[in-house]
Amino acid sequence: MIQLHPDCLIFRTSQGELIPCSAESVTIELIGDASSLLDPEIVREAAAAVVHYFKEDLHQHTVSVGEFSEALERALKIFGFEVTTTALENGRAPAGVDLRELASAADDFELSFFKQLRDEFHKQASQESTEVLRFCGLRGSVKQIVGAKRWCQRCEQFSDQVVAFLRNCLSIEGGSPARSLVVR
Repeated sequence: MIQLHPDCLIFRTSQGELIPCSAESVTIELIGDASSLLDPEIVREAAAAVVHYFKEDLHQHTVSVGEFSEALERALKIFGFEVTTTALENGRAPAGVDLRELASAADDFELSFFKQLRDEFHKQASQESTEVLRFCGLRGSVKQIVGAKRWCQRCEQFSDQVVAFLRNCLSIEGGSPARSLVVR
């Protein structure tokens, strides 16, 4: 086995891939625009603290990006900064509400799907710290509810309905005008 640099961890993606990477470079990606506002030395110290925590305290060399993100938020909080990280899984933002799970729980009925979707929207919108409301699994949930194995015109129409419904919820009940909606 190849020995890693002391500041590297092996990150596990959502697809199960293992990628060795410098914790500092992942830290800069996770905190995004806030990295320009923070002292680079503090960012390095926070990343080093998180690496030490996983390697020495937990004896883990492999972590998910989500685990690293949570530990990084706690470390920066200890340094006196309230930074929310964007836990990137293979270059993607956090998943949010999985529409496929809602479709399964709705027994593939459109009306119960939209009711559950509204309830999940309310849950996310009620959290004041949430600036981005995220919904994932649109294509899979649409095919599941429509009962299609392949994407078709009916899928396209239902997909448009779901997105329009979420946009409507955002405009009516979204609260802060600075909130964004991500549906993928």
